[in-house]
Amino acid sequence: MAVPVGSRTAELNGIIALNETAAFLWGFFQEEHTEEEAVQALLREFDVDEETAGRSVKRLVEQMAAEGLLEE
Repeated sequence: MAVPVGSRTAELNGIIALNETAAFLWGFFQEEHTEEEAVQALLREFDVDEETAGRSVKRLVEQMAAEGLLEE
């Protein structure tokens, strides 16, 4: 589960429910990492193939970007 903080609080109502993979990646991305590093982390943490891990990372990053949750 993620809860908006700071200036995002006024823009987002409620909380964001995350599945196990998304929650892992959310925590992983609290520090600066590349998408490829995230894929490798998923491969180490979960029983998943590289293609599936790559799709999961790409989808989450796209969703986070669409919600304005990424810092550049």
